[in-house]
Amino acid sequence: MWPFSHHYSLDEIGFLNGSVDYHCHILPGVDDGVRNLEKSLAALSYFEEAGVTEVWLTPHIMDDFPNSTHSLRQGYNKLRAAYNGSLIMHLASENMIDSTFEQRFSDDDLLTMGDGTHLLVETSYFNPPMHLYDTLDQIRSHGLFPVLAHPERYFYMNVKDYDRLKDMGVQFQLSIMSLTGMYGEEAAVKARHLLWEDKYDFYGSDLHRLSLFRKALDAKVLTGKDVNALQKLKLKAHVESFETVHESLAWNVG
Repeated sequence: MWPFSHHYSLDEIGFLNGSVDYHCHILPGVDDGVRNLEKSLAALSYFEEAGVTEVWLTPHIMDDFPNSTHSLRQGYNKLRAAYNGSLIMHLASENMIDSTFEQRFSDDDLLTMGDGTHLLVETSYFNPPMHLYDTLDQIRSHGLFPVLAHPERYFYMNVKDYDRLKDMGVQFQLSIMSLTGMYGEEAAVKARHLLWEDKYDFYGSDLHRLSLFRKALDAKVLTGKDVNALQKLKLKAHVESFETVHESLAWNVG
């Protein structure tokens, strides 16, 4: 147990060592993340040196970045060809629930996580999309787990919203930089609440710029309670991962 009277950084506790990054924007030149191949390779090299074992590349698909799954696969293949390290890489996407989502979902034009079992989704930070709960129900009825990216960053959500989503079977993914204050005090407070209450299922760096991520890793803001909860989440994500979920897909849509 880490003493509660001290403050620690993510780097100091070695959080990345042995971790799986379930959310990052390292695929170059496709969204607001890493801009070119050189910087992508630098980020992957940093992860490798820090002890990360696997990385899920999750570029945006949304109105502002109308990427096609075909073009993202092409970019992914180019990155794989250029990377010679030991990291295991996977391609998925972070899917905005916006005006284009329903059509992409109907066309089954999706980049899922796991063995086709999980779909990483997000919403606007400020306003819920129309029919949010119906959309999440629809995702589940098609045999997919919706994984809500960084729920702590949605200003319109509160404790009751989080409880309702969890009751629906929605899984939560923590952006670890939220704990450092990178996205403001409100996001940090919500992240701690959800972390302490064991509401998260996965975590990710949400890395867009390596320099900002390294700065966040050095911030000594974590309490002993944070560290203990993060270690529990790290183990939970590894044990549950995407391999032990199939029995839960018998969930019935209400």
